[in-house]
Amino acid sequence: MFTEKVMPRFSETDALGHINNTVLPVWFEAARAPIFKFFTPDLNPHDWKLIIAKIEVSFVGELFYSHEVSIKTSVEHIGSSSFVLRQEAWQQDKCCAIGKTVLVRYDFAAKAKQALSRVEKAALNEHFIAAS
Repeated sequence: MFTEKVMPRFSETDALGHINNTVLPVWFEAARAPIFKFFTPDLNPHDWKLIIAKIEVSFVGELFYSHEVSIKTSVEHIGSSSFVLRQEAWQQDKCCAIGKTVLVRYDFAAKAKQALSRVEKAALNEHFIAAS
């Protein structure tokens, strides 16, 4: 599991003083960088190998400005050409949001999905945590 820290910015709050719901997908995307490096070590967008097939976020608590947030990223499922990441946003020892993202290994030249390599599957498997 990877853990990234985020310090909420005032501009990310809504009128009620909570972190706006549009912010979580951005934080989750930023926290996927260690996974992206399995496929594109230098993160060069001209050599990108993944596309997103699905994103979902479940809000299970409130997030607030001025308290650090930990984004925990793990692999929940590994298929032949795709995988599912589970991400959780924790603030003050409480899980406040859960995200799931389906990523597909993609060949942009052929415009088609591509099988995950053994090396890619092994790297993903090191961060596998069975779905709860």
